Amino acid sequence: MTTDTPHAPSAPRERTVLIRRHAIVTRLTHWLNVLCLSFLLLSGLQIFNAYPRLHWGQYGADADPAFVTIGAREQNGEPQGFVEIGDVSLPTTGVLGLSKLDGEPTPRAFPGWLTLPSYQDLAAGRRWHFFFAWAFVINGLVYLAYGLWSHHFRRDLAPDPHELTPRHLWREVVDHARLRFPSGDDARHYNALQKLSYIAVIAVLLPLMLLTGLTMSPGMDAAVPFLLDILGGRQSARTLHFITASLLVLFVIVHVAMVILSGPWNNMRSMITGRYAIRKEGPDA
Repeated sequence: MTTDTPHAPSAPRERTVLIRRHAIVTRLTHWLNVLCLSFLLLSGLQIFNAYPRLHWGQYGADADPAFVTIGAREQNGEPQGFVEIGDVSLPTTGVLGLSKLDGEPTPRAFPGWLTLPSYQDLAAGRRWHFFFAWAFVINGLVYLAYGLWSHHFRRDLAPDPHELTPRHLWREVVDHARLRFPSGDDARHYNALQKLSYIAVIAVLLPLMLLTGLTMSPGMDAAVPFLLDILGGRQSARTLHFITASLLVLFVIVHVAMVILSGPWNNMRSMITGRYAIRKEGPDA
């Protein structure tokens, strides 16, 4: 006499599923943004090199006090680069204030490998900057129109109410600090920190950078003179433009770091092909 022994239920198997994560318009505008922002940064530093001081208010000349200065001076008979922020002075020889050009120490705020063109040419830097600034604006308008038409902003970027609770946000901060990233179905969507970061960039940082850039234009000042009053003067607009650009660079650095730490190949594939791989439990397809 034999008895059948019941088989233990098999553990669910994990399988890889490719999901559609980014539409083609999102991908194209993303990579065009990468191109435009790269040229804007390099040419913007070229422009800054022509006058490496930041003021606040209506006036900004050599005799006026500046709260940020990047330059070079003689110290113990040798040139030394420095960065001054208020009353604090930091030596930065070799990077900021004083760097080598054709093997010779040359006073300049940012080194040649960080500017476009590499040699000092304000006119060329302005031409590159304005061209890619308008390309960036047009690309942004295309993305904005697509985001509104396709409901991308409402569907993918608007956080749910429960995601805005302090407890939920703190848990995401802790998970990111421990390099614990969403997996499975949770990886289908942006998390709350991503949503808030993208909203801050799209709705606050980029409009402010555009507005301050326009305020520095004499033609725009003549057409829309109240911009100078709103921002406190052309020098204030220049300072805010530099600060917003710096914050945007910081955002890009953090963004790239998160891409690398959370899976560079999977993230790059999703932004090139639109397909993102997640792990799910279930039978093989």
